[in-house]
Amino acid sequence: MIRSMTAFASGERSTPWGTLSCELRSVNHRFLEIGTRLPEELRALEPAMRERLSARISRGKLELGMRLRVPEGGDALRVDPAMVDQLAGIARELQSRFPTMQIGFTDLLGFPGVLGARAGDPAALQAEAMSLLDAVLGEFVASREREGKNLAAVISERVDGIARIATEVRTLVPEIRVALRQKLQARLADLAQPVDPGRFEQELVIGLQKLDVDEELDRLDSHVVEVRRVLTQREPVGRRLDFLLQEFNREANTLGSKSVDARTSAASVELKVLIDQIREQINNIE
Repeated sequence: MIRSMTAFASGERSTPWGTLSCELRSVNHRFLEIGTRLPEELRALEPAMRERLSARISRGKLELGMRLRVPEGGDALRVDPAMVDQLAGIARELQSRFPTMQIGFTDLLGFPGVLGARAGDPAALQAEAMSLLDAVLGEFVASREREGKNLAAVISERVDGIARIATEVRTLVPEIRVALRQKLQARLADLAQPVDPGRFEQELVIGLQKLDVDEELDRLDSHVVEVRRVLTQREPVGRRLDFLLQEFNREANTLGSKSVDARTSAASVELKVLIDQIREQINNIE
């Protein structure tokens, strides 16, 4: 099942240290790009969280956000004495150079690492955070798959349209060949001077060669079969579909350049419309 690159999932749970919440969202991106917003207590987990995400997501611009809302009351907060002592030492060293320097209490508390939630067991808090991430990630992937199912249905509908047009053009070609012969004969009949039959056949062969689109139609049919197969795969297929779309476009352009009939020209245009509609969907596929 294909997956969309656009999704959102969130969750939260109560812990002895406060309410832990997690949000995961993503949008289209050519590669995998992960951004994180973590509280100070969980910053050490960033490499592990990135690894967990990249193990299940291959493309998209992801934003992972986690918050720890501590309960009200003084016991819920702690000040890191070592951090405060370190900042005090730096302030004393700079005081001679900046005698008017003043440090506000709220500025001090806002410095990363000074103030945080009281956590007697950091390992337990980190385990809760990873467990919550796993739960949210599971829903996130499921959301991507649900949206991917919708995208696959739209793509399949457009691919069916391409197959229908290829069949119609294949049916029209013999009729167009007959019409081409009749048109050439009518033009030659209007000429005052008789025309060498060999020259007539030569002109007819040139016109029929230009109309020879059997290879293009065969390749369109082959690409249709491949897209239908790819849409059933479990692994990421966005890049593969993008390549097939380029092949579709190449055959549609060639069909248009070889056209000697308004109906095949219209078919080429209709093919390009369907291809553009497929491209809009593929841009959102992992």
